[in-house]
Amino acid sequence: MGAFWVAKLVGMPACMAAFFFVYFLLLNHRLFPVTTIPLIFADRWVPFLPWALPLYASLWLYVILAPALMDDRLDLLSYLAAAAALSAAGFAVFLFWPTAVPKPDIDWSVHPMLARLKTADAAGNAFPSLHVAFAVFTAIWLGRLLRGLGAGRAALSLNWLWCMGIVYSTLAIRQHVALDAVAGALTGAAAAILHAHILTFLRVRDAIR
Repeated sequence: MGAFWVAKLVGMPACMAAFFFVYFLLLNHRLFPVTTIPLIFADRWVPFLPWALPLYASLWLYVILAPALMDDRLDLLSYLAAAAALSAAGFAVFLFWPTAVPKPDIDWSVHPMLARLKTADAAGNAFPSLHVAFAVFTAIWLGRLLRGLGAGRAALSLNWLWCMGIVYSTLAIRQHVALDAVAGALTGAAAAILHAHILTFLRVRDAIR
């Protein structure tokens, strides 16, 4: 974690601020009609669990773990580029096809913390869920880093349990529906796998030189 610590300390909050700026800009200034993403059978399997909100919010701690553990400049810069590309892909969908989730029959006044989230995020920019996308993207990369550090099965399992808990929480607090989560998971996995292949290519190219 001590490697490039100044760049990480400044860069990670700056990247998050830039992400949220664009996210809320798109959320509050829609250019096209909003499509409501339908519920499917899987949505009926997940009960409403207001206590899942801290798990949902933990994504913003989770996503900094992978870059925090990187001690290679190419890893760090390419990770930043991949995260930016993942964001851009999601933002492009939000721009041209704004989406929202169906309004659940829940009295949000009974759950003030969730009510604040609903007021701020408005349950828009739904498909694909970038919350899920970044959870899966992080899980794949963090797993790779943990294996490189010689972490045991407990740490590797905890990594994926945390990821799955975040994914589950997006449905449990009714911020997303199952189709959002599936699309987000596929988007995050595709970004992580593509990034790994590009990074391998760059390392081979540098070795040849």
